[in-house]
Amino acid sequence: MEDEGWVRVPWPTDKDLWNPSTMEAESSKPLKITFAGPANHWTDALPIGNGRLGAMVWGGVASETIQLNEDTLWTGTPGNYTNPNAPEALSEVRKLVDSGKYAEATSKAVQLTGNPAEVYQLLGDIKLEFDVSHHKYIEETYHRELDLDAATIRVKYSVTDVEFTREHFASNPDQVIVTKISGSKPGSVSFSVSLNSKLHYHSRINGKNQIIMEGSCPGKRIPPAMDENDNPKGIQFSAILDIHVSNDRGVIHVMDDKKLRIEGSDWAVLLLVASSSFDGPFTKPSDSKRNPTLESLGALKPIMDFSYYELYARHLDDYQNLFNRVSLQLAKSLNSITSDGSLELKKIASSVTGLCLMGSNDNMVSTAERVKSFQSDEDPSLVELLFQYGRYLLISSSRPRTQVANLQGIWNSDIQPKWDGAPHLNINLEMNYWPSLPCNLSECQEPLFDFVSTLSVNGRKTAKVNYEANGWVVHHKSDIWAKTSADQGGVVWALWPMGGAWLCTHLWDHYTYTLDKDFLKAKAYPLLNGCASFLLDWLIEDPGGYLKTNPSTSPEHEFVAPDGKPACVSYSSTMDMAIIKEVFGALVSAAEALERDEDYLIQRVRKALPKLYPTKIAGDGSIMEWEQDFEDPDVHHRHLSHLFGLFPGHTITVEKTPDLSKAAEISLYKRGEEGPGWSTTWKAALWGRLHNSEHAYRMVKKLINLVDPDHEAPFEGGLYSNLFAAHPPFQIDANFGFTAAVSEMLVQSSIRDLYLLPALPLDKWANGCVKGLKARGGVTVSICWKEGDLHEVGLWSKDQNALERLHYRGTIVTANISSGIIYTFNAQLKLVKTCSL
Repeated sequence: MEDEGWVRVPWPTDKDLWNPSTMEAESSKPLKITFAGPANHWTDALPIGNGRLGAMVWGGVASETIQLNEDTLWTGTPGNYTNPNAPEALSEVRKLVDSGKYAEATSKAVQLTGNPAEVYQLLGDIKLEFDVSHHKYIEETYHRELDLDAATIRVKYSVTDVEFTREHFASNPDQVIVTKISGSKPGSVSFSVSLNSKLHYHSRINGKNQIIMEGSCPGKRIPPAMDENDNPKGIQFSAILDIHVSNDRGVIHVMDDKKLRIEGSDWAVLLLVASSSFDGPFTKPSDSKRNPTLESLGALKPIMDFSYYELYARHLDDYQNLFNRVSLQLAKSLNSITSDGSLELKKIASSVTGLCLMGSNDNMVSTAERVKSFQSDEDPSLVELLFQYGRYLLISSSRPRTQVANLQGIWNSDIQPKWDGAPHLNINLEMNYWPSLPCNLSECQEPLFDFVSTLSVNGRKTAKVNYEANGWVVHHKSDIWAKTSADQGGVVWALWPMGGAWLCTHLWDHYTYTLDKDFLKAKAYPLLNGCASFLLDWLIEDPGGYLKTNPSTSPEHEFVAPDGKPACVSYSSTMDMAIIKEVFGALVSAAEALERDEDYLIQRVRKALPKLYPTKIAGDGSIMEWEQDFEDPDVHHRHLSHLFGLFPGHTITVEKTPDLSKAAEISLYKRGEEGPGWSTTWKAALWGRLHNSEHAYRMVKKLINLVDPDHEAPFEGGLYSNLFAAHPPFQIDANFGFTAAVSEMLVQSSIRDLYLLPALPLDKWANGCVKGLKARGGVTVSICWKEGDLHEVGLWSKDQNALERLHYRGTIVTANISSGIIYTFNAQLKLVKTCSL
């Protein structure tokens, strides 16, 4: 029987969710990031991206900057990631650890570090200069927004009686960044345009309507002060800006061979394409046969016959195919939910004409103001927006055949970005991809797996030479050249050979969500196999029969040794052992799925698993971070490394390891709530895994604090006005971590178990619906709840049958899910309806 006021509607099918012309859940407020004025800082600008090309749009009136990125622009050339002197140093470090001389071992371990990673670069800027009249625009008419539903930035303002509109999007199918500038009166569009870069470059006019910019990245991380011929050739790049104006009026003038001037047009469309000479991590730029300018011209050719509207429609079709798979609506009261109690479905505004800029009165409030007021109003619709923003950023920065999303996704304006803008493997890169599987964006993970494959090539050399081990190894920081050796710098962060192992857990996760045996056989199993080979050789058996790691660090955290000296190198950090357990367990399960459990390596792993040093509980009841219960000089340290087994790992669970779960809870209390953005969202996910909705929500709320870029403080977290997450400065991992944490609060799963609303904050999100989340076992999940109680659950599997145990507040029901059928369960987890996809 239906509850009064709630009418059951069919759950959307996989086909519906994936169809770009389909319906999307209605949010209580539009999924838009809005401003009432141009950007004053880079973190006020708005991002667009197609995975490879990115842009930050400032929205200036008299003068506009569109800052550009291309994901293969890095300093340097392929490196040598081996050190023949490392084995001797390794032996000495191990002896010092065995002798309990941890401070001395830490000092000696510097000899195991190597050269620094290379640096992510920028492409350049499109500069637009408008007429003097634009200096006197009517400020109250200004509106700037990023529409997440359409992956489009729009800027609107008036000068006297003329309304000007700009639209910007980055198309993945056509690999182009598109800008359209129009005015409400004929012939009102006039401006000059140029291309420039902070890198070594030159630009020129090609024909009557193109600007070509060609340049190069430094061949070394810090270009040496010497003759240019002594500097190795770096990655070359080219960008082409192709400009079109209205046919009946509008003229393009060439100015000083570097700038174009558009006069008296109804509209102008700018097409930006770019390419580089990067030909993979193992090819020197000097050996590359790629011609960036020819490739850029080639990229323009097939789209020249498309109108702006056709380009926009193709962009929407591609983007919404991904974005529309998941919808989320949260509310404190039933009045905020659509009348039938479910997420009413509506069509995405995919029309390319008549786009509404202003929206409702709520949309007049800038997003920065919404962030400011969140601590008092706790508006659930802002959580919806930030959740979907993480999905938007992942779609925009990581697509098949692109580079991995780096420390800033793809968006960067600096020659020397903070922490090199490089992938950091001791949390940041992995966090970037936490939302990909549960939030129905598995394709966006493909660059990560391509990256792991290249790392395994260099990592095999590093393992053999540096550690005299089989298999492959990667440390905490890498770059586009697939650097695998320890970085230059402090041992406390550089000496951590578990980066590749952590990445391998993503390979197994991908299989558990998709059950794709072809992927498991061709991609995941060989990489897991190589990783496990290294780990087996890296482990050392102690006199008590335990397998341990030595040297071992807990990422970026020191301890006080028994002699009172600060140190970071010892035995078997808890994180080391937790990651190794995950990798070994994944490899054994993979072998079983592929019927290869008789492989010799699998037999070795099976024997090693029970001998791995176990997770220990300290005297204060918390999880021990190191093998010994060392004094912790910084109990509020930002990293939660010793809790890896809880999240993202699976060796600590509320049901199976209650004592360790309690110790993890004590550890979280001990760590406290302060820290950078990524730490905040990791804590939210950890509390979610513990089914602690109160503290998970406290961390959600903690992140939603507005950061002033003029007065930011390191390690305090928060959000900038464009919702980029702050360390500070900007690091994109917290945006992705937030999305993953919210999904974890709503749905958790193993291959056989599905937990519904395990950490729902009842008084904050009392009512709501989520549709299209993914669970392990290949199942798509949709849930509606009201007044804090489950109302309805929809489950379906597109490609395979599944056996799921549904868990909700102590109730457990077994559900047999056949592919191609939607199963609807009520609040008591009773099956009430089935229908075919």
